[in-house]
Amino acid sequence: MSRSLRYSRPASALNAKSRSLAVAVDRRSLVAQAGISFAILFALTSIFVVTGLVRGADREAAGGSESGEAKESLAILAGGCFWCTEAVFERMEGVTDVVSGYIGGRNANPTYQQVCTGKTGHAEAVQVFYDPSKTSYQEILKVFFKTHDPTTLNRQGVDTGTQYRSSVFYLDEEQKKIAADYIKELDEHGEFRNPIVTKLERAGKFYPAEEYHQDYFRRNPNAGYCQRVVADKVRKFNRTFGDKIKEELK
Repeated sequence: MSRSLRYSRPASALNAKSRSLAVAVDRRSLVAQAGISFAILFALTSIFVVTGLVRGADREAAGGSESGEAKESLAILAGGCFWCTEAVFERMEGVTDVVSGYIGGRNANPTYQQVCTGKTGHAEAVQVFYDPSKTSYQEILKVFFKTHDPTTLNRQGVDTGTQYRSSVFYLDEEQKKIAADYIKELDEHGEFRNPIVTKLERAGKFYPAEEYHQDYFRRNPNAGYCQRVVADKVRKFNRTFGDKIKEELK
């Protein structure tokens, strides 16, 4: 409705009739404008709905919704001193982080000194976080079994005790089956001179080791143990898995 019609006061019947006709015309105009606005709004809504459905279909075709896509997976492995295992996997393409720690024991929040006694039941282990679009649990296991001795019970080289046992701490039944099948395959093909003694243990609480244990080889490359033991495992990884070394470390 126009500003003049809304506020004017007619002085005669003619003016009143004219006003009525003008109001009627203006109302028809408003109805027409409202219809056009509704049509535009309906069209825009339809576009948004269709666009949303298409995007949803695209996400499903790509392997799931954006929120449901796996960004990072986890493997927990024990293969002797965690300095060695950590140093190997930190070089592997697809691995996003490695954390040294303790798992499989009885008491909570164990210290390195306690674990070293072999009385807590914990194993020195690592959490290997990896991008499943770049590597897989199977590939992680291949590197694991190739870079330590899975045939010596509770021992790796000079390191002896249950804390140095070879073990795969599986997170679910799928990981357990993959590990069991791979161990069977290695034994059947005679990959090692002696039978594999690696344990399959359900993962319990993992306790990160003290800060000075993290990235130990990278921080202490010239330490005696690193020179004698860790460096040899790193070299073995480089020789055997040259195609799996991170580009920036080649």
